[in-house]
Amino acid sequence: MDLYLVRHAVAHSRDYERWPNDAERPLTPEGEESFRETARGLEEIASEIEVVLSSPYVRAWRTAEILAEQTGWPAPGVLPALEPEIPPEKVVAVLETYGEVDSLALVGHRPCLHELASYLLTGGKDAINVGLKKGGAACIRFVDGPEPGAGKLRWLVTPKLVSTLKNL
Repeated sequence: MDLYLVRHAVAHSRDYERWPNDAERPLTPEGEESFRETARGLEEIASEIEVVLSSPYVRAWRTAEILAEQTGWPAPGVLPALEPEIPPEKVVAVLETYGEVDSLALVGHRPCLHELASYLLTGGKDAINVGLKKGGAACIRFVDGPEPGAGKLRWLVTPKLVSTLKNL
């Protein structure tokens, strides 16, 4: 399985007057526009995606919708285990139900995705610092399905790098 981790695009800064519930904080217009180009670049470097799962938070969900709009990837499904503070073990438990899938994309947040990447690559959620930028992505490959420490990092890209690759 190839597992793609996509961090949500640039969102508005926290503002508890505008968004008392941080889950409702949206992407900025610039973040949406920039991620459209990034999404088109991801389509160039990613294999065909079978399933897209996203955090229900507005900024992650909109990022997943842009992926579907720009790439032809499937419409996202909600995965509450991708909320920011959920431990990686809970995400892996859900991934076990997708054992027959060859490619899966997860759209989420820091620290959830960063801890998940470390956990899948090393077995420890804090063993390595994965520099997944907003709007960036990583691809982790598994021979026998997602398990702690069993993943091999295929690539990690920033939005700027994806845009550069797309324009080569």
